[in-house]
Amino acid sequence: MVALALATVLFDIVASALIYLFERHAHGTKITNFGDAMFWTTTQLLTVSSQLPNPISTPARVLDIGLQAWAISAVAILAGSFGAFFHRRGNEMDPP
Repeated sequence: MVALALATVLFDIVASALIYLFERHAHGTKITNFGDAMFWTTTQLLTVSSQLPNPISTPARVLDIGLQAWAISAVAILAGSFGAFFHRRGNEMDPP
């Protein structure tokens, strides 16, 4: 779980930089500085979304799909890890 958390933080920072680079000069975007990019990216990874509109540029939209895929996968990995832990623990407590 620690590896997943560290990978997610690293992915968040890299994705924020990329979103900023893709969106900073896009006409009509609300992501105009690195802070906005970091906020938007982090809320996407937390699967809560934000008040900032979605990106306008095509590369940023493609990256957004990757962010959503990462977030869904991370939640599934955590759920599976907890399920496996409790399953093993239950087997240890009640051997056949």
